[in-house]
Amino acid sequence: MLIPNKLFLTKGTGQHREKLGSFEMALRNAGIAPYNLVEVSSIIPPNCRIISKEEGLRLLNPGQITFCVLAKQQTDEYNRLLAASVGLAIPGDSNLHGYLSEHHSFGETEETAGNYSEYLAIDMLGSTLGLEINIDSARGNNNQSWKLSGKIFKTQNITAATVNKEGIWTTVVAAAVFADFE
Repeated sequence: MLIPNKLFLTKGTGQHREKLGSFEMALRNAGIAPYNLVEVSSIIPPNCRIISKEEGLRLLNPGQITFCVLAKQQTDEYNRLLAASVGLAIPGDSNLHGYLSEHHSFGETEETAGNYSEYLAIDMLGSTLGLEINIDSARGNNNQSWKLSGKIFKTQNITAATVNKEGIWTTVVAAAVFADFE
C-alpha cells in the first residue's frame, strides 16, 4: 500500500522552439524534471502534511517514480496569456482526506486561475462529503477558509501564469508532488 505522508507544491515556466522542449524547461524551472512523474487523481490522504518544496525535493532521488497532480498549459501563440494551477481543499480535521484540482486556462491572471482552482477543489471535496457550497456565503474573509455545514476547510493554490512574449512554445506547470510513503 502506497500512502503519501507528505506533499509539496511547485510551479515552473519554460520556453523553447519545440513544444516538448518548453515542457522540459518548465519542469526544470519547477525542480521536478529529474523524476519520472506519474499523474494521479485528486485525493490528499488523511494526515498528509504539506511541506516546503526544498524539503520535498530532498526526499526524492533522480529517476524515482514520483506521483503528482499536474496542471499544464502550452501555446506558441504570440502574446497569449496562459496559466496552470493546482488548488487544494483541506478539512480542519486532519483525519479526513482533502482534495486537489487542476486548472489550465488561457486569458486568466495568476490570481484568477488560482482562485478558480481553489473553488474547484472545495467544490469537489464538498460534493464528495455530501455538502453543498454557496460560494457567496461559504468563503471566509481571508479568502483561504470556507465554512461548510459548520465545518472549516482551508484552501490554497500553486499557480504559474505568463504571457508568451517570444512567439515560441511556452509552457506553464503547477504540481502537487507526493513524497515520503508508508
